[in-house]
Amino acid sequence: MWSLKELEREIDDIRARINRHRRDLEEYFVKRADELELATLSAAAQEPLLFVGPPGTAKSDLVVKFVESLGLGDTDYYEYMLTKFTEPSEILGPIDIDLLKQGRFVRRTAGKLPNAKVAFLDEIFKSNSAILNTLLTIVNERKYYQDGAPEPVALRFLFAATNDIPEQTELDALADRFILKIETRPVKDTHFAELIDAGVMNEVYKATGQKPWARGTASFEDFLKFKRYIDLSLGASGSLSGDREQWFPPAVFAEFRRIVRALETEDKVMVSDRKLVKLYKLLRTRAFLLHGGAVQQSDLALLAYVGNRRHELGAVQDKVRKLLGLTS
Repeated sequence: MWSLKELEREIDDIRARINRHRRDLEEYFVKRADELELATLSAAAQEPLLFVGPPGTAKSDLVVKFVESLGLGDTDYYEYMLTKFTEPSEILGPIDIDLLKQGRFVRRTAGKLPNAKVAFLDEIFKSNSAILNTLLTIVNERKYYQDGAPEPVALRFLFAATNDIPEQTELDALADRFILKIETRPVKDTHFAELIDAGVMNEVYKATGQKPWARGTASFEDFLKFKRYIDLSLGASGSLSGDREQWFPPAVFAEFRRIVRALETEDKVMVSDRKLVKLYKLLRTRAFLLHGGAVQQSDLALLAYVGNRRHELGAVQDKVRKLLGLTS
């Protein structure tokens, strides 16, 4: 695995490639810059991202193009729509019957979630308790179980989608793992002609087998190296307080605290302890990715995506922008 010293020599080039990769992808979508920025950030931090919105708002298309643009193959990507009837074998793989006869409970995982580097799970909250427990283990610990023993998964980027975020308490644990959630709204009312033009070109690309977004601007390894660099730099000072002194100015940190408290006390938007720590890391990651330095007040705009329920998402976005003075 790469050392901090090794990564320091190339991290600026890696940052530049990842940012250029995001900008290149924007060309193939209409009004999806925010979604692409969050997808890129989530991939760089290896944190799951939830898209919330109706069908036909480019969620799966965005993920597929993101994967193809990194040069990943079909076996590296796993996509599945979940229902309440989905069984673990559908996402983890079927039981190996020959080994079962020998008393072993081993799944054949080829082409399934444990072997994928990137996954997109549609309608994630429609899954049943068996799937939810499996996904929690994969998201939290990056592992699943084979014959009673833990096995690591290859998964690094997880994207999911839902039309809504249900109120059932049994879903809260999984929903809380998605630190960032973004609404994908239809754009036809405001960008009618642009949407048709882009959609027709997408159909042409599909019919002719073209993938012009697969330019190789950034690689999957670039994202892995970036994540490794952030992890090592977070621990370089020996303590998180030392990291804050270097990378999170006191005034910006105080503003971070003020916004979180305002969301909790005024809007009843819960931010769990786990979520707060993850937000710190995401803010650090965003700041370094976008401008290579300490967290600035503009980076706190990321807090616009911390809503938990569907009805909170728009309200939180408006509230955070107002607190940051980004709206009139």
